[in-house]
Amino acid sequence: MGGAGAVLGVDVGGTGIKTRLTTADGLVLDETRVPTPRDDPGAERLAAVVAGLAAQATRRAQLGAIGVVTPGVVDETRGTVDLSVNLGWRDVPVRDLVRAELLRQGIDVPIAFGHDVRAGALAEVRAGDPALSRGSVSFVPVGTGLASALVVDGAVVSGGGWAGEIGQVRIQAGPHTGHRVEEIASAGGVARRSGVPSAHAAMLLVRQGDPAARAVWDDCVAVLADALAWTTAVAGVHTIIVGGGLAESGPLLLDPLRDAVTERLQGVRVPVIVPARHGDAAGAIGAGLLARTLLETETGVLL
Repeated sequence: MGGAGAVLGVDVGGTGIKTRLTTADGLVLDETRVPTPRDDPGAERLAAVVAGLAAQATRRAQLGAIGVVTPGVVDETRGTVDLSVNLGWRDVPVRDLVRAELLRQGIDVPIAFGHDVRAGALAEVRAGDPALSRGSVSFVPVGTGLASALVVDGAVVSGGGWAGEIGQVRIQAGPHTGHRVEEIASAGGVARRSGVPSAHAAMLLVRQGDPAARAVWDDCVAVLADALAWTTAVAGVHTIIVGGGLAESGPLLLDPLRDAVTERLQGVRVPVIVPARHGDAAGAIGAGLLARTLLETETGVLL
């Protein structure tokens, strides 16, 4: 068996779980995607799925550590998810549940635990331009929901697990008053408001000139630009990295978003807005980085 000291990064999403198995020198041995268990408020089924994926990985490599990242309000130190709206979790000890299932499978390795967006930010910053390790950078994956991560001088800001939840702010004025930002400015929100099954389908309607889909798209850009302008002004962000499913539309999203953010900033440095390098694999890559850090430092204090 090859791959001694390999790490398995596990990114738990609202609808799917992505994994990446890598060796100590960064060689990717395997990548997997499976559905996230539904109706799993205690995360017991999720823990069993993760343990099964780890067992599968042990057939490819000698595991040194596992990294698991999830959405929501995450306490990395305690290994708990205090609240995850999309997964229906509240005060769930995910790390302990996964550890117990791993031990049942005869797998005894350290587990790094973190937040999916903060882990994705770590992956993007470490793989990108060295300038991303200086000053303030924001990573914003526009996916099923909406959250962000702030990286300052190469370190991800956790805020006790609460940092970056821009999607949970309620809009206070205009036609969307009372809605949370992510209800309007996310891939899930765009699909739902367009009456189609996916943001990709909504994007196709916009490209075809559908006026209703265009209005929904423009709403998304405007609300997202509001959130990013405030983030820029507060944190002095010089680069915003946009990822997630909606970013796959490329210039259709990024060009008007750049214009809208610029319009909202006066007397403030306008950030560079760029697409994510890793696409939707950033979370799994970041989870692997957390596992690698844990393996190298042998501590449980992450991010």
